[in-house]
Amino acid sequence: MSTEERPFRFYDNRQKYLAFVNTCDEKWRVAERIARELPRLRPEPPALRVYDAGVGDGTVLSYLLSAMHARFPTVPFYVVGKEISLEDARLTLDKLPDRLVEHPQSVVVLTNLHYSESPWLLPNTEEKQKNMVRHVVSLEGDSSYSFGEQLRQLEPFLAEHWAVRPSEKTGNPLYVTPTALIIHRADQEFALDNVLPDEENPRADYDLVIASQPWRSRMPADFKVKRILAPLSRALRSAGILIGIQSSGDDPGLEIVHEIWPGEEPFPVDRHELLDVLRTELGSEAKEFDLVAMSDSDSLLNYEMHTLPTEIGNQIGTSTLFAAWNAAIYVAQIEDDRVEECTRGGTYLEATADVLRRRGGLWFNDETFIVQRH
Repeated sequence: MSTEERPFRFYDNRQKYLAFVNTCDEKWRVAERIARELPRLRPEPPALRVYDAGVGDGTVLSYLLSAMHARFPTVPFYVVGKEISLEDARLTLDKLPDRLVEHPQSVVVLTNLHYSESPWLLPNTEEKQKNMVRHVVSLEGDSSYSFGEQLRQLEPFLAEHWAVRPSEKTGNPLYVTPTALIIHRADQEFALDNVLPDEENPRADYDLVIASQPWRSRMPADFKVKRILAPLSRALRSAGILIGIQSSGDDPGLEIVHEIWPGEEPFPVDRHELLDVLRTELGSEAKEFDLVAMSDSDSLLNYEMHTLPTEIGNQIGTSTLFAAWNAAIYVAQIEDDRVEECTRGGTYLEATADVLRRRGGLWFNDETFIVQRH
């Protein structure tokens, strides 16, 4: 499949992603919302088990690990993070040293496996299982500096094993080598013996599953449920909680998009439809779960673009306008060719400025939902 024929994937644009992450506070708001579920968890020995269905740059996971330590300071942690992006795997490793100092009895696994495989760390074919690479890193010492130095030495390993290839059907990136990178402190190996993943007896049984923006919003509900939500729900242990988070619109960000593309519907599948389809997909298993859409007041999560109080007025700085425009088209997942076409003139900046003035800033809405196993 040529580059021209390959379907657009907004996740592949690193510049848009990094600009969005560093100008908006979505990651922190999401992390705070997930942490609110911690008091409801009922972990059982040997560990509190967490799965993150898309680690990204590691900001959410880093915050959550700290919140978990505050809530469960003496409970061992087993955390699996799925991430197909090599750069995001690197960024996540950069954030781990402090967390491993704060909570020594932690096992952190990064993997590039699919959603249907990664909770179990088990590829879905015999051939891929034979090619599976499991690399265990036992970090020596007890300082953040020492851990950071050792994790940076994993660069060659990541470069070799986090390679991707495009799917011939969808253009989505697929792993070349199924890989799990298993990290823990060497001085805790005895205590973590029962926490480390057992290759001979793969298990999921998670207390908490995080599904924050794990799909392209325009994909149909059937795809999102069969490929992602259903397998992740089945990966929950008794009383385990899955928290889903996705963009919902009805905010100034979508207003900017509508100024340029009237009638655009980037978020066609809401949480109610998702849970209805999930209930059908689970079939007889559905009785084992509570699928909770919540009221709008409880479900909606608001986050905003960082601006100084004086930045929104009659004269809005060009950098602020570019940041706001980037955030709006990133959240709405507008294809690059459409963006390039409309940016040949300056009307997109005028439209962005009009919305910022009218609304007094820029913010976005996410919606959340819960799946809990009985």
